[in-house]
Amino acid sequence: MKDITIDYALRATWQSVAKMYNEEAKHFGTTMAVGFTLLSIDPKTGTPSTSLGPKMGMEATSLSRILKSMEEKGLIIRKPNPDDGRGVLIHLTPFGLEKRKDSKDVVLRFNDVVKENVSEGQLDNFFEVMETINSLITEKKIYSRNTKLNNHHQ
Repeated sequence: MKDITIDYALRATWQSVAKMYNEEAKHFGTTMAVGFTLLSIDPKTGTPSTSLGPKMGMEATSLSRILKSMEEKGLIIRKPNPDDGRGVLIHLTPFGLEKRKDSKDVVLRFNDVVKENVSEGQLDNFFEVMETINSLITEKKIYSRNTKLNNHHQ
């Protein structure tokens, strides 16, 4: 095993993926953040603006900026939520739907190329490890007041 931390491998890989997506997004006149937002909006029913941030793991202020920019570009429209008088539903415009398809194609291409170069078993292991890491974090099993850290690096 290489002498790098799990954290480093995750961050370095995600930075590479994000850079790749942003470079690809430029060809479509957009950004990875906009593409990710397009994919997070339900293309048929729209998505409540309040659930979009948590769904994307994004702060409200960052999301608000992205939505404003997307609205100015004609990718989305805001409509009152019929189920919640105070809420707003974010809907894709026909142009937004077209750009959503572009974003989806980019993500699916990435998935296809990785699957062509990684065995099914390796991919299953990868997803299992990611699920375990997420569970450890969600269940606060890494940093909590009750957890004693085993210091292996003394």
